Amino acid sequence: MSEKYIGKGISRHDGYEKVTGQAKYVGDMKMSGMLYARLKTSTCAHGLIKKIDIEKAKNLPGVKAVITGKDANYKLGLYLIDRPIIAYEKVRYFGEVVAAVAAETEEIAEEAVRLIEVEYDELPVVQDVEEALKKTSPLVHEHLEEYNYMKGVFHPEAGTNVANHFKVKKGDIEEGFKKADIILENTYYQPQVMHMPIETHTSIAMWGHGDHIKIWTSAQSPYSVRDLFSVAFSIPKTNINVVVGFVGGGFGGKSGIHLEALVALLSKFSNGRPVQLKPTREEECSTLPCRQGLLAKLKTGVTKDGKIVAEHAEYLWDGGAYADYGVNVGRAGGYAGVGPYEIENVVVDSLTVYTNHVFGTAYRGFGHPEVFWAIERQRDLLAKKLNMDPLEFRLKNLLMKDSKTITGEIITENTGRVDKCLKLVAEKVGYGIKKTEEELRKEKETGIYKGKAITVLHKAPAMPTWSASSAIIQMNEDGTIRFNVGGIDFGQGTYTILRQIIAERLNIPIEKVHAVVETETDSAPYDWQTVASRMTVLAGNAVIDACDDLVEQIFEMGSIVLRATKHEIALGDECVYLKQNPFNKIEYKKIAIGYSYENGNSIGGPLIGRGKSIAQGLTNLDFETGQGRPALDWTFGAHGVEISVDSHTGDIKVDKIVTCIDVGKVMNEKLLKGQVIGGVIQGLGTVASEYIQYTNEGKLITKNLVDYKIPTMKDIPDKMEVFAVETPQLDGPYGARGCAEHPLIGITPLIANALANATGIEIYNLPLSQDNVYKYLKNL
Repeated sequence: MSEKYIGKGISRHDGYEKVTGQAKYVGDMKMSGMLYARLKTSTCAHGLIKKIDIEKAKNLPGVKAVITGKDANYKLGLYLIDRPIIAYEKVRYFGEVVAAVAAETEEIAEEAVRLIEVEYDELPVVQDVEEALKKTSPLVHEHLEEYNYMKGVFHPEAGTNVANHFKVKKGDIEEGFKKADIILENTYYQPQVMHMPIETHTSIAMWGHGDHIKIWTSAQSPYSVRDLFSVAFSIPKTNINVVVGFVGGGFGGKSGIHLEALVALLSKFSNGRPVQLKPTREEECSTLPCRQGLLAKLKTGVTKDGKIVAEHAEYLWDGGAYADYGVNVGRAGGYAGVGPYEIENVVVDSLTVYTNHVFGTAYRGFGHPEVFWAIERQRDLLAKKLNMDPLEFRLKNLLMKDSKTITGEIITENTGRVDKCLKLVAEKVGYGIKKTEEELRKEKETGIYKGKAITVLHKAPAMPTWSASSAIIQMNEDGTIRFNVGGIDFGQGTYTILRQIIAERLNIPIEKVHAVVETETDSAPYDWQTVASRMTVLAGNAVIDACDDLVEQIFEMGSIVLRATKHEIALGDECVYLKQNPFNKIEYKKIAIGYSYENGNSIGGPLIGRGKSIAQGLTNLDFETGQGRPALDWTFGAHGVEISVDSHTGDIKVDKIVTCIDVGKVMNEKLLKGQVIGGVIQGLGTVASEYIQYTNEGKLITKNLVDYKIPTMKDIPDKMEVFAVETPQLDGPYGARGCAEHPLIGITPLIANALANATGIEIYNLPLSQDNVYKYLKNL
């Protein structure tokens, strides 16, 4: 039977509210007695705090609280607890919070911040990851051995700037290189990148009597905020209620906990009055986290016939001042560290390194866009060394059925087909078709050169073995449905997908299925986090489980009312009916809150379904070898592109870009296309203009949307095509697997490979900005 809603282009559930301005965000909220917070941030990248004078600020009329690190001597951390709520005794990056103010108005708070005087004893700054690894390097954290961390998963190295060292070993790397006819070594670099959500990290907190705290925040993961807050303050989780409503974008940057604890402390020091903090764009750039930078070193051995026999990858992550998600980014990038290729002999060393930069966190793709910059550049360069077509070279080495990944997972026929994706994009961009004499002549005359390229991608959710989701589905009195999950839809369309699943499962019009947008940890079912492209799979399975529970209750009630056994009845058109006599039926609304007979007797009660799902079968990875099962499911894909390069200016124009992803099952064709196009454009921003810059003293230069350039409507390619391969994921809802992050992966090497094919220049460092490309073209 064909699906009624699954796969269809259903419009987003929240689209109308958002485009008309009816959707309300934390920054729109007003409360009685609410105070406003502002931040005093560090003006140096590394230094001891000699003195903080807050007396003038405290005495300013309208100021209710001024706090420093002495008042907030607590540490935060998801995997490694190393970050103070407010810098205490020492600052580790430019923009770190050193004091905070709560006042009656924002203007008063801003004036109070200006009145705070801070003196620093500046320390040597470490900005380069290789320098940071030297024994003579200044330590960003002198007492790393004192920090608590998730043992058995992460491995900080005391007395160094290494927050985590993740290793993978497969086969015999030395023997592998002995078999190689060609060995290629290259180093690739990319700087840190910012998330730039439309809405900054806004929070309101109210610290009530008996240490009962309520937090309203623009976060991706309310349960993470609650849990991390609880650990930091040693307050029971039941005392903490985190509320998340509409969120104006996140891209991973709103995972975990950020300013919520600081805002809560300001409320505590203001006698429990609610306090709101709306970071400025400059604070969003300099104080809140970014995507880590990466220095990647690849050494690859291949045989004459194009088989990769050995690869040694060293990934040095610029984690910035604190670990946050960065240590897990290094882990995820490490176990995906050679891409979707079967290589018999592999060594991966992935080190998350402390520097005096803005600290890194989760970012769309979670380490994969960074490592693929190196992996897919290296693949094209290897093919050229072999005088082999890069498409043929990739197809010869891709993971296929019965292949083994570098962590020991076996690829099955249901894992996904990267080869199908690659062949499709190559065909759609006309890859491999040689230029005509006329085209070559025109290029010389105009100075505008054409180039094509292809890249592959893969990613699995990076999450712990206990990663779980749950769902509650309740039938209203009129037979409509409302559902509640603990995960957050912050733009990716999760709630729309879940509505489709519920409407399909219960055979009810989708217009009658409503999502509870505001999620409270006091009332919402548990969800680990909204990260890792996991919501469609895990929340989807939880919703299916809840639907099945609800259906069982409907059948139970229906069998009683219709005087039939369960196998004699069926569901359809918002009713339960006799199979042999469909006219003998009872509407859902008649049993939604219980059924009443004509004499007034009632049976049953409210119909409420509950469901749950967990990432089954994951294992921790061996510390020395990285062997184990880190991935719930792998999503594979590929990109193809055609570009034009103006040799007079260095400008790159994307003429056509094609993406194909093996999504298992297309759940919503409209949302899939939107996700892919959005991810590709975000990737193009990383190629050309998005990168964080610092002075030699470690001071941030790119602090706003003037200096930090994100793509605009004018940067969108004229032709963008999206395709899907459907190899069902057996444990996914209707066979689906996640694809939210994947379109971003592989875009940077795609453009660099096309640039090389167009002009012959090989670039190893991002960004491919117009001025950088021009310098390469002119050999400057």
